[in-house]
Amino acid sequence: MSRYTGPKNRIARRFAANIFGKARNPLLHKQNPAGMHGAKRKKKSDYGMQLDERQKLKAVYGMLSQKQLVNAYKKALTRPGNTSHNFIEQLECRLDNVVYRLRFGATIFAAQQLVAHGHIMVDGKKVDRRSFLVRPGMVVSVKPASRQMKAIQAAQENLHREVPGYMVIEDDKFSGRLESIPQLDQIPLPIPINIPLVCEFLAHTN
Repeated sequence: MSRYTGPKNRIARRFAANIFGKARNPLLHKQNPAGMHGAKRKKKSDYGMQLDERQKLKAVYGMLSQKQLVNAYKKALTRPGNTSHNFIEQLECRLDNVVYRLRFGATIFAAQQLVAHGHIMVDGKKVDRRSFLVRPGMVVSVKPASRQMKAIQAAQENLHREVPGYMVIEDDKFSGRLESIPQLDQIPLPIPINIPLVCEFLAHTN
């Protein structure tokens, strides 16, 4: 299944939440899902509910593809402990998401661009792979030559978005690190997501 490339505001309206963390709330003028009957939807089947939860999760982490979700789920299965917790940890520790959480990018999509264009370093070495998994103790930073970028400076000025407790940002604001493994109840998801339901869906589709 390919990555969704359509209007992102449509997804935000579908779930009635500013799911991408945009500065301009897409629900300001249109709060209901698209279509004539957007405000009145029939009760969904179990499968439909699973699809919705999967779509929300994909959106929160930058419109991940089905293949990326399945790969994260398979890795979660190989580790001891709760599969749902292992699965969300795989997504939360992706480099693009860590860059977003550390406020180097204003949105998850801006963070993805920063990584892909080579503006981000991990432990002093450039890493341009968005799916790179950051481990506790690793230092993620903006390349010195990229620190004057207006997009990065603007993102740092957006102080209403707090850095989560399992991450620490340095005083220079251009570097930070993952302090500990994120727990599900610590992750600042912009919308409630039933992670076990997503895992249940992936278990039957991978």
